[in-house]
Parts: sequence; C-alpha cells; structure tokens
Amino acid sequence: MLPDDWQLTEDVDDFLARAGEFLRSRPALHNTPLTDIEKLRTRGADARGAEATVFGRLESGGEVRAIFYRTPRGRLGLTPLSAEQTDALAAHLAGLGHSPSDVIADRDTAGAFAESWQRHTGAAPVPFWRTHLYRLGTLTPPQPCPEGRGRVVGGKDREQVVRWCREFCVDVGEQPSIDLIDAGSWDDSRFGDRHFTFWETPDGTPVSMAATTSIVGGMIRVDPVYTPARLRGRGYAGAVTAEVSRAALAAGATDVVLFTDPANPTSNALYQRIGYVHVADFAGYRFSHDAP
Repeated sequence: MLPDDWQLTEDVDDFLARAGEFLRSRPALHNTPLTDIEKLRTRGADARGAEATVFGRLESGGEVRAIFYRTPRGRLGLTPLSAEQTDALAAHLAGLGHSPSDVIADRDTAGAFAESWQRHTGAAPVPFWRTHLYRLGTLTPPQPCPEGRGRVVGGKDREQVVRWCREFCVDVGEQPSIDLIDAGSWDDSRFGDRHFTFWETPDGTPVSMAATTSIVGGMIRVDPVYTPARLRGRGYAGAVTAEVSRAALAAGATDVVLFTDPANPTSNALYQRIGYVHVADFAGYRFSHDAP
C-alpha cells in the first residue's frame, strides 16, 4: 500500500463530503470517529497553541477504505487497517513531521500502528486504554427493576453531574478529564456535549447516572454510566442504562453502543443481560517522544 493513496486535508467539510458515507456505513464500529469528527466540525479547533486538525482518507478503486484524524490535542484516531497499511501510514505521517500524542483504534490496528510508529520514530508506545465495544441488540429491561424512574437532567443538576463525572474519572483513572474539570473547562471535556439522565428513587433522590452522545450517522453512544460506590449492587446502573437506551431508540438511533472495561466482569455481564452484544475490542497507546 503506497503512502500516496492517503489523501490529507485540514478541511473537515471537504473530508466529510468525501468520507462521510464510509463512516456511516459501519456506525457501531466507527462510533468514536463519528462523534469526534462531528465535535470538531461543530466546535472547531482549540486555538490555544493547538496544532491544526488533520484528516486523511485511504482510497482504492474510487472508494474510501479507511480514514484517520488527528485532533488539536494530538490524538490519532484510526479505522481498521491491515498491518501493511498501518506501517505505510506511520511512515507517511513521520515523514511529514506529525507527532501524535497517542492513538486509539480497534485492538489490532492500534497495536500494529504503535509498533510501526516506534520503528519509524523511536517513540515508545505505552498502553493506556483497552475496552470492549458492545452494540444493543434487543433491549431487555432488567427484572426486577428497582423502584424509581429515569429523569433527564436540567440546569439545576449541573453541579451534581460535574461532581459525579469527576468521581467516575477518579474510578477509571482518567486524569486528563479530571484536569479539565478541575480547571473549570467542563465544555472542553469529553462530557461537555453529553445528554445526562438520572435514575431517581421514588422520593426524587438521584442514585445513578447515564449519558449519551447526540445522534450521528444513526448512532448514539452511552457514555458514561456511573453509580456512587455506596449505592452499587441495587440495580440502579442497569435501570438507568436501559432507560437511556430506550430513549436512544425512540430518538431514531439504529445503532446504540457502549464501551466497557474488560477487567470489570460485573458491568460486562450487566450490559449483556439488558441486550448488548460484543462487537470488537479497542485499545489506546500513548507515545513517549523523549524515549531513546
């Protein structure tokens, strides 16, 4: 695969005009590029010293076969590639002087790119993320369902939403999001554009929370789901996840997806019980460009 088969641009509208159909062809598998690129399109790049956003599409036979994008903060996102294709892309980006801070993709693509990037640049890859991707099949609300109801949050709930998102980040070790929240940059965090729902007990006390992305390409992602530690084991997470999943289907989503921690068998079993089916595994690697 020749590097020249990759077409690069900084124009997100031109990129989507040419690659949007490809992204929408597999909305579950492409869920992160769909939401990331839509956020870049609607909000633009952060001008505070950030590099320009770069988009690339791999074409063959007049059709788009894969894409990549590099965000202003340096994250490189990839759709599935062969080992040969990842090596050609790594060589091409290194030759152009690009220096991604990290890469996220399906497990095989991310691993292959990390190895190629180290070979071409010497930057050491450090794994920081691994996850299962699930897609909703037939929604099966939990039985028995805990007492209470779901409620879409409003402006008065912002303080609690921010606090619970920070607690969630502490639980999963998501330091960059903690830093943004602590700096008062909620809108710049990955939670800033989410739509949140509480599960409340009959007396109106919030006991669990789930959020969803806006619909893009027919896809909605559930992220995050959080229940404070003292309230876990009572079925609240399953109830609120089923509630936002139902709302996503009612909003017209054809694909409702979520990521789970492979090391958490409880959450993986929970999502499968309410109708989510395993699709693929994903991974992320950070690059240390100071490494020898």
